[in-house]
Amino acid sequence: MKLNHWWQELRSSFWFVPAAIVLSAVVLATVLITVDATVDLRAVERWPLLFGAGAAGARGLLTSVAGSMITVAGVVFSITLVAISLTSSEYSSRVIRNFMRDRVNQVVLGVFVGIFAYCLVVLRTIRGGGEGGFVPSLAVLAGLILAFVGIAFLIYFIHHISMSIQASNIIARAAQETLSAVDHLFPGELAEDEDENVDGDLATSLANQPWSVVPARHTGYIESVDADALLDAARERGTILRMERGIGEFVVEGAPLVSLLAPGDPDDETTAGLNAAYVVSRQRMVEADAAYGIRQIVDIAMKALSPGINDTTTAVMCVDYLTAILVRLAARRIGPSHGLDQGELRVIARGPSFESLLAKAFDQIRQNAAGNVAIMSRMIDALQTIAGMTAGPGRRRVLRNQVQWIADLAERTIGSPYDLARFERRLAHVLEAMEAMEADKR
Repeated sequence: MKLNHWWQELRSSFWFVPAAIVLSAVVLATVLITVDATVDLRAVERWPLLFGAGAAGARGLLTSVAGSMITVAGVVFSITLVAISLTSSEYSSRVIRNFMRDRVNQVVLGVFVGIFAYCLVVLRTIRGGGEGGFVPSLAVLAGLILAFVGIAFLIYFIHHISMSIQASNIIARAAQETLSAVDHLFPGELAEDEDENVDGDLATSLANQPWSVVPARHTGYIESVDADALLDAARERGTILRMERGIGEFVVEGAPLVSLLAPGDPDDETTAGLNAAYVVSRQRMVEADAAYGIRQIVDIAMKALSPGINDTTTAVMCVDYLTAILVRLAARRIGPSHGLDQGELRVIARGPSFESLLAKAFDQIRQNAAGNVAIMSRMIDALQTIAGMTAGPGRRRVLRNQVQWIADLAERTIGSPYDLARFERRLAHVLEAMEAMEADKR
């Protein structure tokens, strides 16, 4: 779990991939120089125009390439920062991490800095006739080829950055990461007649028992939890452990993190061991927290609906991609999976539910869509689509509740009788379709 946390941090950094490319460039330069020094290359004599640059010419070529590459690297870095700043102000600061994780941006920056490092290593080995005379012709030719590679990367980077700041691509990238997280976190299918409240009822029945609280030792967002470690801790102590905070929630140092079904305060060893099962970070990560991926798209929709921007089209796209995520969730088993030891309850887990994820996706958009017929119409269409993929009567009930809340908002805020009548016709069609679905499920 710790290694995964560090790996995700490395993936999101602007130094790891460029540093690896620079190291590879230095190794390449060293290998080619060694080959030039130890192997008698007949190709140098056969193609003098290609390999036959003298010491002065080789120095001039590599100096020009090195100078231009480090200049372009600075330009690329500046363009990336401008794109990040623009995206943060226009859409949401939550998507900055997606730009930093973008492999193209990392590789392009690494390529230019790597070519610069390559040229420096080769330059220091070139000697004129009075210094013993050594020109690594193969390494110099490779430097020229790398210069053309850098030009190709620059052209592609300009195309890539211009595409990546478009609203559709930003939303689609966030949605794709969320869908991948959904597939990883919720692989199980929910049966049509399965009761999602069984686990909740089991936890409620123990609420009045004596619990000892284990406080958190760090402040931040819970990034991931080692469920096996919690299960082992409960098994060793022969008790039941209850998670007080789940993935994606904010915990304050000294606040309850977990509770043990036992009287008295836990000792320092128990507190340290249970805290070690949690990774607490300054920010949430989509890989273990699908709700955070939904939060990113909702933030973009909120910014689009703000009076200062008033971009209904972008908000509609957000609703469309949220629909795709909720359709994927509609038939999945989402509730927290309690830890069992040979059929005996050991860990009362804490996690999201379909109802909570649906609320995170649509509540704030609905609250900020007052009078916006396009958004409200698209939302009820989305709920109809989700209802067609939903397993379980409980989920269809919360979907109907969302439709009713949107209908109430429309009745209060749509001023035009024509627009209201058109919306009500659409609403009647959606409700009729959902009732037909309900009848088919029976």
